[in-house]
Amino acid sequence: MKQMTFLAALLLASTGALADQPEVYHYGQKLDIAKVISMENPKGCEVGEATMVYEDSKGQRHTLVYERIGEFCHG
Repeated sequence: MKQMTFLAALLLASTGALADQPEVYHYGQKLDIAKVISMENPKGCEVGEATMVYEDSKGQRHTLVYERIGEFCHG
């Protein structure tokens, strides 16, 4: 019984990890963003990887990774 419980927990954990896999944005890609949950931008003034977590119009959560200039770049 303990093995069955362990296997069930392992299966649930692994499917949850797959759902959180970030998607890499490609230029021109159509996005369905209903609500932004969080954004993390690169620091400094160089182009770097940014991450946005959002919900689509169906309420499903997505993680999107994309390139952008740092948030502290003025000029």
